Amino acid sequence: MDRLRERYSDADHTCSECGFVDTDSGWSAKTTGSSVLYRHVCPSCGAIETRTLSLKS
Repeated sequence: MDRLRERYSDADHTCSECGFVDTDSGWSAKTTGSSVLYRHVCPSCGAIETRTLSLKS
């Protein structure tokens, strides 16, 4: 989980809602057991960007 969260954090984070470039961006990660949910909140306008990774056995 940490490696993928770091990959998202290293990516360009230009908010699709307001255009703000978040140079200190960080993603939070949460697992439900069957998937991992990654979330980023724009510090300027509060828009939420999400990524979901499904875990298959």
